[in-house]
Amino acid sequence: MRKLHNHITPGFSQLEMQMVNHIPPGGNWASIPPHIPSQRLKQIRESGGRTTYYGRLRYDKPSYTISTYFNRIGNGCHIHPSQNRLISLREGARLQSFKDNFIFHGAKTSQFKQIGNAVPPLLARAVATEVKKHVNSDKTIDLFSGAGGFSEGFKLAGFDVVGAIEIEKRFFETFLKNNPEIDPAFCILGDIRENKNKERLSSLAKKYKIGVVVGGPPCQGFSHAGWRNPKDARNDLFVHFVDLVKKIKPEAFVMENVPGILSMRKGAALKEIVEAFEGIGYHVNEPWKLKAEEYGVPQRRRRVFITGFRTETKLASPKPLFSDGSDGLPSFITVKDAIYGLPALKPNSGEMEVLFDGELYSPYQEFLMGKKTFAQFYEVCIKKKLPSYLF
Repeated sequence: MRKLHNHITPGFSQLEMQMVNHIPPGGNWASIPPHIPSQRLKQIRESGGRTTYYGRLRYDKPSYTISTYFNRIGNGCHIHPSQNRLISLREGARLQSFKDNFIFHGAKTSQFKQIGNAVPPLLARAVATEVKKHVNSDKTIDLFSGAGGFSEGFKLAGFDVVGAIEIEKRFFETFLKNNPEIDPAFCILGDIRENKNKERLSSLAKKYKIGVVVGGPPCQGFSHAGWRNPKDARNDLFVHFVDLVKKIKPEAFVMENVPGILSMRKGAALKEIVEAFEGIGYHVNEPWKLKAEEYGVPQRRRRVFITGFRTETKLASPKPLFSDGSDGLPSFITVKDAIYGLPALKPNSGEMEVLFDGELYSPYQEFLMGKKTFAQFYEVCIKKKLPSYLF
């Protein structure tokens, strides 16, 4: 018997249950009969909605992006492949590549956001593995830490997270409880813009040689007037990310963001980001636009990573570890690899903690349960060069 945490599902209305009954694996809003009354469906049919709206997952493929609203049926592809319900918090966490011993805290609504907002740990691990080849110190500080996905990935690559800051109380509660080894003096619940918080984090540079500062500052405002616009609070956060890198002087920084940052204002926003880091003495590499499923995450998620070093360092993009199987690499990890065999649930059910004695159905599940290291999990996948679930 072992403990399973956060295996809790959101509820359905009667109308939503009617919809779900008509959606097959791989299906979406187009599968719902026109006679089922819904103003939102009417609007989608008239305007043409995304294929992921009201989507049901398939066992034999990676999932689509796990968003912050995967507790809502109409916001993406989050319906369980074989049960008439949305995926649980734990299933969402597995599709994000969080290990099963990583426990989410706070209200259910917060936990959905914590999971959906996170950098998938295995995607962060791929980035960290490349960065680690070019730094001497393994000490890392996580700005905008959220629940801790970025930190988890860097820890998997052998880094030592020594400090973090996050403004959302429930998000940071999760971070703290999953990182009890970090000195509480350098785990800050607060605003990155406040000087007292900057000073606390900057003082880490006196205690350690900091290898890497990581973070994902919001940059949506770059689509308008650029980060030099003091009226846009979102850009203001980026300014303070740069300021802390300047104060701490790590060997390297890694900034994560959405792919749209590359095309904002026809590339002018990216140019401003690069100039900001170059202005404080960092050599910035070409941004990486990475596909999460190529690094072991059972999810089609796209993210951009911008890296910079205090010394001139050419950093190669992480090589894909998984593919569609056509090039000799093992096949993508699937939804089945991730969640098959977990206890069946109904809508609006489950417990924060339950005892579970089910089988482990794939090497990926063995990795999530701590039965295999990442290297051992990947070795099995390489040898098989087949879909990695074991049936």
